[in-house]
Amino acid sequence: MRVIIIGSTGFIGEHLSNYYKEIGYGVWEADILPVVSGKKEYFRIDPANPNFDTVFSKTKFDLCVNCSGAASVPGSIADPFRDYHLNTFNVFKMLESIKKFQDRCRYINLSSAAVYGNPQFLPVREDFDTNPLSPYGFHKFQAELICKEFTELFGIPTCSLRIFSVYGPGLKRQIFWDLFKKVEKGVPFSLYGTGNESRDFIYISDLARAIDLVVKYSDFNADVLNVANGEEILIKDAVSTFIKLFRSNVTYSFSGESRKGDPVNWKADINRLKSMGYNSLVNLETGLQLYIEWITK
Repeated sequence: MRVIIIGSTGFIGEHLSNYYKEIGYGVWEADILPVVSGKKEYFRIDPANPNFDTVFSKTKFDLCVNCSGAASVPGSIADPFRDYHLNTFNVFKMLESIKKFQDRCRYINLSSAAVYGNPQFLPVREDFDTNPLSPYGFHKFQAELICKEFTELFGIPTCSLRIFSVYGPGLKRQIFWDLFKKVEKGVPFSLYGTGNESRDFIYISDLARAIDLVVKYSDFNADVLNVANGEEILIKDAVSTFIKLFRSNVTYSFSGESRKGDPVNWKADINRLKSMGYNSLVNLETGLQLYIEWITK
């Protein structure tokens, strides 16, 4: 299996690259950073004018996983054009290059649960209506439609994964990183929301395994799959667990103030993923312990 990971130096991309190397796949990497020492199979992408022809015209791949793009709801609100360029336009450019040079290369697009917005019912299934609350959510959904376009009109095998709240070592953003930065100061602090908001967390190694199962069992007919653990965890419980593991006595509160673009409650229906053989190996407490060990190093 020859795999190209685009966005290979990012949080998910780096973990997935290492996972595929460990199980014996041939792995090529591509990102905007200069060539990393020791990485021979690496393509540098120009961030100002990305040209994916240079990637797909040189080497034949069985699979492309797109782990690139922006991953910030507030950032998408502040600069929606940048978010569109990274999360939508670049997907079109990748698929156009695949169509030109190797139209049998399977393509996995990492989408987001943000496409759902605030679902009326939980758990949210893949056939629920989409209702994004942010430019990020809209752009991720538009990227899914681009994948569908290239599959239905040009026969490119694609699959979009609606990933929920992934976390783990290497992640320097989102709730647990922000929480660490606040707890580290040792002074009382306030968090957004009421604490009764919920998320469906998935540890990074479980995500890598889930992606590999999709590679093995998806039809790649513009499929859309939820990737999560199917567990609704209240934010106040996740925060309490983190602070307990961090062994901190710091005082905190919830402001009750919501943040623009953030959904209230999420829980994924993962029956389709389970039918491929998925089961979680890392629960939240274990995952947070591993994350804290990484942070404190």
